[in-house]
Amino acid sequence: MTDNRENPLPAVLAIDGGNSKTDVALVADDGTVLASLRGPGVSHEDFGLEEAMRRLGEIVRAVAAQIGRPAGDGLVARHTSACLAGADLPEEETMLTAAILRQGWSPTAAVANDTFAVLRTGLTPGEGEHPWGIAVTCGAGINCVGVGPDGRTTRFLAFGALSGDWGGGLGLGQAAIWHAIRAEDGRGEPTELRAAIPAFYRLPSMHEVAVRFHLDKLGEDDLIRLPAVLFATAQAGDAVALSVIECQAEEIATMAVTAISRLDLAGTLGRPGTPDIPVVLGGGVLEARNPLLTDAITRRLAARAPAAVVRIVDAPPVTGAALLGLDHQGAGLAAETRLRSSYTRTIPPGA
Repeated sequence: MTDNRENPLPAVLAIDGGNSKTDVALVADDGTVLASLRGPGVSHEDFGLEEAMRRLGEIVRAVAAQIGRPAGDGLVARHTSACLAGADLPEEETMLTAAILRQGWSPTAAVANDTFAVLRTGLTPGEGEHPWGIAVTCGAGINCVGVGPDGRTTRFLAFGALSGDWGGGLGLGQAAIWHAIRAEDGRGEPTELRAAIPAFYRLPSMHEVAVRFHLDKLGEDDLIRLPAVLFATAQAGDAVALSVIECQAEEIATMAVTAISRLDLAGTLGRPGTPDIPVVLGGGVLEARNPLLTDAITRRLAARAPAAVVRIVDAPPVTGAALLGLDHQGAGLAAETRLRSSYTRTIPPGA
């Protein structure tokens, strides 16, 4: 497939590939979203590299068809910007970049961890400025990346407990169940989670909840839904639930402050006349904007990194993937502004 005047190649094929869902968009040079689609997850960790590319290819071809390009293999954009879950190491980014280039969707491609998409989504640099800041995502799991004004980056392994991480939907769900069953069997403090969690699953007791998880009649998808119960219980004043939320806030603030320290931002920024440090928060747990969690994070950052300014993303992360692609193409502020305004109208919310 070649470029032509009637149907020129879009500037960017933007991909935000997660474990459970994937957003793909084709973006013009001026930032207009030409086509978009949400599909299933494409994690190479879950499906293997070959199957992940096959699943992603189906979504890409469907998006290309929206603008009249044939459904067969071939060029669909001049550059692919893919932010993918599971791209946790530089060698994984290299491997995934090579795999995407082999698909022939664009002459050039770049893969980054999906937390970089959250970071770019939450940054609005001025014309000619390099986008920089810290991002913490708290979705099913937790991760943090940082980019300095000089372009240096820092990141965490984000392997879960094996790399010292705690939190996200899975961590919060596990903590809520841990406290609730200990309250029921007498080992722990009393908490309303003891009644709230079985009621959520329409089961008679925490004993039965634990048995269902053990027998795989309840799974990770069920666990990820529990933060809503935890937050509602904390909002009602339950001390145990509140303590779990405070622990999550501490983890998020610690990651952000550590990234700030690694990039030496605290010593060079935050003085009078110097820029604030953007700390972008994303992922389902943080984008819910629960005031207990948001306030606890903001309070800790104010004490430990006074120059930090918290921003919660208000657009889907594929926005950031598209913006990274436009940055690669040298697009300006006008294209970014148009992308932000048109993209939110083009991509509907979805499960």
